[in-house]
Amino acid sequence: MKKGYYGQWGGAFIPEVLQATFETLNKVYESARADASFWQEYVDLMGNYSCRPTPLTYAENLTRHLGGAKIYIKREDLNHTGAHKANNVMGQGLLVRRMGKKRVIAETGAGQHGVATATMAARFGFACTIYMGEEDVARQRPNVFWMEKLGATVVPVTDGSRTLKDAMNEAFRDWVTSMDDTHYVIGTVCGPHPFPEMVAWFQSIIGIEARKQILAQHGRMPDRVYACVGGGSNAMGIFQGFLDEPEVELIGVEAGGQGIGTGKHASRMVEGSGASAGVAQGYKTKFLQSAEGQMCDTHSIAAGLDYVGISPILADLGEKGRVRFAAATDSEVIEALSLTMRTEGLIPAMESTHAFVQAIKEAPTMAKDQAIIINMSGRGDKDIFTIAHAFDDPSWKAFIVKRADEYR
Repeated sequence: MKKGYYGQWGGAFIPEVLQATFETLNKVYESARADASFWQEYVDLMGNYSCRPTPLTYAENLTRHLGGAKIYIKREDLNHTGAHKANNVMGQGLLVRRMGKKRVIAETGAGQHGVATATMAARFGFACTIYMGEEDVARQRPNVFWMEKLGATVVPVTDGSRTLKDAMNEAFRDWVTSMDDTHYVIGTVCGPHPFPEMVAWFQSIIGIEARKQILAQHGRMPDRVYACVGGGSNAMGIFQGFLDEPEVELIGVEAGGQGIGTGKHASRMVEGSGASAGVAQGYKTKFLQSAEGQMCDTHSIAAGLDYVGISPILADLGEKGRVRFAAATDSEVIEALSLTMRTEGLIPAMESTHAFVQAIKEAPTMAKDQAIIINMSGRGDKDIFTIAHAFDDPSWKAFIVKRADEYR
């Protein structure tokens, strides 16, 4: 198979001006992959700086409540900056240092990748610019605050739907004019080669840990593994621990938004989503696009899943039947979040809660000696405004009005 392709998906469709930059990146990345000391340096960094390995928590109360399979939760919310995003950006930071570049740029939707990139830049001493859709800036204001305090410049993107795909486009425009001293830290397993493979490699630390942990705690492989899917980095991270185990079913849960039939969603792989093959943002995958190839507006209660495409690796795994895809609606996410908070005292991010939705649906139909893993890819404190609005909390409304008056 041609390098950078996964079945019919993937590739590197890049402008000529970026060819030399990608050649350098590929050489540095391949050299790092072949160097066992690099991976050890990465593991040591994550252990010393980012609380790895993250625990695999047995959700005893939720298991009892649902009455079926044992539920284990991989706790990426305990990773530094509150999500799995740190795994990838710290790894890319080591590569940037090898390349001798001094500036990093990134796109972000939910803001977790932006915070992680700003954190990495502060840790390594890089200049940092983060592109974020204007709509996402509004609904993820706490993360914008922290990015700026960490020293990053946050640029609101007002083009298009003002969400993740538009931020990614703007970051590419920046890179074309600044490639000599700048590295683009793509946050998910999308984009032109080597990014899907490279990001998946750094995120594989999740699956490596989860595999060891479930064997130690449960005594055998899990029956199913659930992860939310936007671009797909957290899903690829945990799935890689079990891809070679055919008896382990892998389930990716996309954003069903207001329902697949409404067109207001961000699902690319479930039946009836309307996604089709296309080439954009440097790679080929399934995109939500019109018959003329124009990207459609997407919708999700979770900013990090509000993306028009999907990883070419996951597109291939879905096409081959190795990963089963489902979609969770906004209302189902709120219900699952409430149940998880009240039974386990855990507050998953809106993105992660999509995986909980499908697991909560299916766990009761399984035997009590079976086990599932849910990848809790991030924590929900970043979503406080969205969650409080969804719960229509009167005391929160009063608090916001009071604080707004104080700032006037």
